[in-house]
Amino acid sequence: MYRERPAVGGTLWTVTVPAGDPGAARILPDGSLDLIWADGTLLVAGPDTTAHLAPSAPGATYVGLRFAPGTGPTVLGVPAAEVRDQRVALADLWPAARVRRLADRITGAPDRPAALEALVADLLGETGPPDPLLGAVADRLRAGRTVADTAAAVGLSDRQLHRRSLVAFGYGAKTLARVFRLDRALGLARAGRSFAEVAATAGYADQAHLSREVRALTGVTLGELR
Repeated sequence: MYRERPAVGGTLWTVTVPAGDPGAARILPDGSLDLIWADGTLLVAGPDTTAHLAPSAPGATYVGLRFAPGTGPTVLGVPAAEVRDQRVALADLWPAARVRRLADRITGAPDRPAALEALVADLLGETGPPDPLLGAVADRLRAGRTVADTAAAVGLSDRQLHRRSLVAFGYGAKTLARVFRLDRALGLARAGRSFAEVAATAGYADQAHLSREVRALTGVTLGELR
C-alpha cells in the first residue's frame, strides 16, 4: 500500500509491501531526489532518467521524502547529477557516525514518517531554502513552457540553464520538460481522456509521439501505466 501527503520540503510517502508480494515497483522519473528510511538505513534515491524497477521485500515498510525539484541537492549537499539513476547510502555522502544517529532517530520513533519530516525540517533550517530561481524554472517547465522561454524568463542563457539544471534536477532542462510532460499525460490518461486528446493537451506532436516518449521514459505503454 502506498500513501503520500505534502510535507516540509516536498512530499512524504510510505510504502508497505503486502506479505507474499515479491514484485517490483515501477518508479517514474520526476527530477527529484528522495531521502528514504529502509530497515534502519537512510538512502538517497537520485533522479531517474527512465523508470526504475525497485525490488521490495514482502512485508517491508519504507518511509521516504521526495524533495521538491531543486530542493534535494541543497539539503543533502550533493549535485543531483552525481546521484542520477542511483540509489546510494547516505553514509556514502555524509560522515557515517552522523548518518547512524539520524537513522536511529527515525528507527526509534513511534511515528517514523513524522520523524523523517522533522529531520528534513531540521536540515532545511541548517541549509536554508533552495535558490528560488530553481523553483521558477521547475514551475515554468511543469506548466509546459519551452526551455528557451524559461531561460529568458529567469535571465539565463540556454547553456547556463543547462548547467544549473544538472546540479538542481540531475539532468538538463529539456529532459526535465519531457519528464513533466509525461506526468501531465499520465494524469490526463488516468482521468479518462482519449490518448489522442492526451497527446494534444499535454503538448505532444501527435499520438505516435506520445507513445514513443512514454515508452522511452517508462519502458511500458501508456495503457499499462494507466
